[in-house]
Amino acid sequence: MTDKPLLPPETRIGHVHLKVADLDRALAFYQGILGFEITQRYGAQAVFLSAGGYHHHIGLNTWESKGGQPPAPGTTGLYHTAILFPDRPSLGGALKRILDAGWPLEGASDHGVSEAIYLRDPDGNGVELYRDRPPADWPRDAEGNLKMVTGRLDLNKLLSEAA
Repeated sequence: MTDKPLLPPETRIGHVHLKVADLDRALAFYQGILGFEITQRYGAQAVFLSAGGYHHHIGLNTWESKGGQPPAPGTTGLYHTAILFPDRPSLGGALKRILDAGWPLEGASDHGVSEAIYLRDPDGNGVELYRDRPPADWPRDAEGNLKMVTGRLDLNKLLSEAA
């Protein structure tokens, strides 16, 4: 192993592609509640969604999963998809849309480096909606290493800053 990073620092995870049981139900969540826009549709079996005109951030398909069930607890698979928002007001706006839709939250946390809201999509996939703090504000220990935490996120304050 080398001390030199193997990946360029600009490397990002570009999109997630999810198997869903019902495409319209998944679209009602990802487009209707979260606000992603359809960029391309493949009949009644697949759709690609994005924010800001990117080719796609999320792919949804029923190719192997139409009418399927979520994985049972205790099995391996995706823990959650994390969707990064540019700032606190836009994260607050997403929270408002979720609450207005009556969609249940699973949790909300302040991690020091970020603030996050947790929920499940209609197929039981974990979804994290979050915003990062500037790196200069990240908590660090005496040696300068990251010291992430899991603290309470004040949802009422976040809602008051909603875009």
